[in-house]
Amino acid sequence: MKARLIAVGERAPAWVAEGFADYRTRLSHWLPFELVEIEPGLRGKGRDVVRAQTDEGLRVVSAIPRNAWVVTLDGGGRGYTSEQLAQRLEHWRGQGRDLAFLIGGPEGHADAVLQRADESWSLGPLTLPHMIVRLVVAEQLYRAAALVANHPYHRA
Repeated sequence: MKARLIAVGERAPAWVAEGFADYRTRLSHWLPFELVEIEPGLRGKGRDVVRAQTDEGLRVVSAIPRNAWVVTLDGGGRGYTSEQLAQRLEHWRGQGRDLAFLIGGPEGHADAVLQRADESWSLGPLTLPHMIVRLVVAEQLYRAAALVANHPYHRA
């Protein structure tokens, strides 16, 4: 099983890219994990925001691996404790399918993305910058995999 984080937005700040790379490396022992950056739709004065969201949504859907289990990152999704996420990771592994975690653009996910999703995961009620969400998802997946493997990283 492999996992892919498909995120709208390009050129993460160095500290985000370095943190993501660190957790990606740590996680690779248990779950190969890659980042796919999607070009945001054009926004600005005189531009149609709905069109921008729709365009980026089509790019996100086209980046989803065939037969992958799709999890959107969304404030309206289900929240998990670290232990619950570890159980969820075991469930996903049991399905034998690749995983795709999706981070939308500034207005959230396009309808095409939401229709393709199998489930939605919320990181909590806070509004987080999308670049930080990349880092949090990588760390939490590493924590979940460490819990499943009885690795001492998680000490609650």
